[in-house]
Amino acid sequence: MTLSATVVGGSGFTGGELLRLLVGHPEFEVAQATSRSYDGKSVGSVHPNLRGTDLRFSDPADLESVDVLFAATPHGVSMERIDAFRDAADTVVDLSADFRLDSEAAYDEWYDGHSRPELLDEAEYALPEINRENLAGADLIASGGCNATATILGLYPLFADGVLSGDEQVVVDVKVGSSEGGAGGGEASSHPERSGVVRPYAPTGHRHEAEIERFLGTSVSFTCHAVDMIRGASATCHVFPDGPVSKGDLWGAYRGTYEDEPFVRMAAGGSGVYRYPEPKAVAGTNHAEVGFELDPSNKRLVVFSAIDNMMKGSAGQAVHAANVALGFEETAGLEFQGLHPVGAP
Repeated sequence: MTLSATVVGGSGFTGGELLRLLVGHPEFEVAQATSRSYDGKSVGSVHPNLRGTDLRFSDPADLESVDVLFAATPHGVSMERIDAFRDAADTVVDLSADFRLDSEAAYDEWYDGHSRPELLDEAEYALPEINRENLAGADLIASGGCNATATILGLYPLFADGVLSGDEQVVVDVKVGSSEGGAGGGEASSHPERSGVVRPYAPTGHRHEAEIERFLGTSVSFTCHAVDMIRGASATCHVFPDGPVSKGDLWGAYRGTYEDEPFVRMAAGGSGVYRYPEPKAVAGTNHAEVGFELDPSNKRLVVFSAIDNMMKGSAGQAVHAANVALGFEETAGLEFQGLHPVGAP
């Protein structure tokens, strides 16, 4: 028996990706997609890849009763509407930042406070690779930020396996595509302004630092660049271990953590053109690529990771987490392996 689903905020880039995944999902039937701006318009008129579906946008104030509600709304909306969302659905998967952190103090520090802090303990982080056992049966799920997801997946095995203790210096540089700014990203995300750039837009103090530090248990020095790319997030992490680390240690850590993960692939200096993780290689998929290299001359470890920011960094992660929470096959609706060759990711 299929479950009914609503996508709130279905006209945005991430909302469109959610609809694409859910329309092709064997266990879900999309009952409703909401958009205040496009109320009454066909989904295909906004998302041309979904032409042929009969679905039309409805007003978000008129929520239908469904099994699962996915909220692809800007930060601040879900915390204000969470009661309505939970009245409408048994399971709520929120793709904003509203329930990613675990304390009111964290939201005071990194955002503009939180209006429903009593719910933070109930929410489960959506990244199954680090939180699978807590997702089973969860009814309030918080999908992770794309920059945080790329960084956490790259570094997590080193902490989980004890290669790093948490006292080391960690420097993270993430390069992201224009879709991270959303359908209403403004001038900075427009093609003429974005074309050809490698632009630091968050040299320090990016909000995703809070997620990274929460799940790695250490502080990081984090910088974000906007680059001439549509889809994708690529993290390069510079780590300075306190003691000697061998490639055998690293392979042991990464294989031990990710060997059985359906959506993590290793790319660590093999042959061919794509020797290390690249967003282009995972565009449109729920896969993450992770790799590393040692620099013995200065005792540096360089870790690379790449995801599609709208898939593994958002909609794909949300569907993966919902699959786990509801007891479906983890890969259901997420089997697409990507294309090669392909244009701008």
